[in-house]
Amino acid sequence: MIDTEKLTQLVGELDEEAVNLMLDRFIISWPGPDDVRNVIEACRQGMEIVGENFKKGEYFVGDLIFAGELLSGTIEKLDSLLGSDSGGCRGTIVLGTVEGDIHDIGKNIFKAMVEAAGYKVIDIGIDQAPAAFIKAVQEYKPDILGMSGVLTLSIESMKRTIQALIDAGLRDTIKVIIGGNAVSPEACGYSGADACSRNAAEAVKICGNWVEKATL
Repeated sequence: MIDTEKLTQLVGELDEEAVNLMLDRFIISWPGPDDVRNVIEACRQGMEIVGENFKKGEYFVGDLIFAGELLSGTIEKLDSLLGSDSGGCRGTIVLGTVEGDIHDIGKNIFKAMVEAAGYKVIDIGIDQAPAAFIKAVQEYKPDILGMSGVLTLSIESMKRTIQALIDAGLRDTIKVIIGGNAVSPEACGYSGADACSRNAAEAVKICGNWVEKATL
């Protein structure tokens, strides 16, 4: 039986070699579905350690990118053992960089981390007008809409997108989180978003809290 607490620690330490060794041994032991789900959850909990280390300044952006890649590969490997009995995703997120902004590093970090946490992500790309977000929300019916922006003008684009949600009668059906260097609590209130964060790991935790409350 795999030591899930040790696995969580190793994921949090970004020890790729040790994580893969534990998982390879686990996979060849012919684990049952419940065991696989427990290991997936242990890997996801390791992401919380990554987030805390980033918050304390012990990890940097490059570490977050690596963590996202490590977790994505790990979860994909384990999900393959479950096939169609994967237990379902935790939720669906539509994600994009808003109109007038072409930066995507922060968006991509968040995407990797939230996918590793078990969410389905529809990434509509960069420099996306409000109409593009509305179309994606109507098509995919996500639980959460994530908007990213680095430039100051991005806040106006976020505000216009949220107003477009209101005009389309969709605002009450979805939670909205904004992220990037341009965001702040004041910008969050101005735009009409439900939450904001410059920390991708913290943003994943916010999304998790929303989904958990929705299922109660």
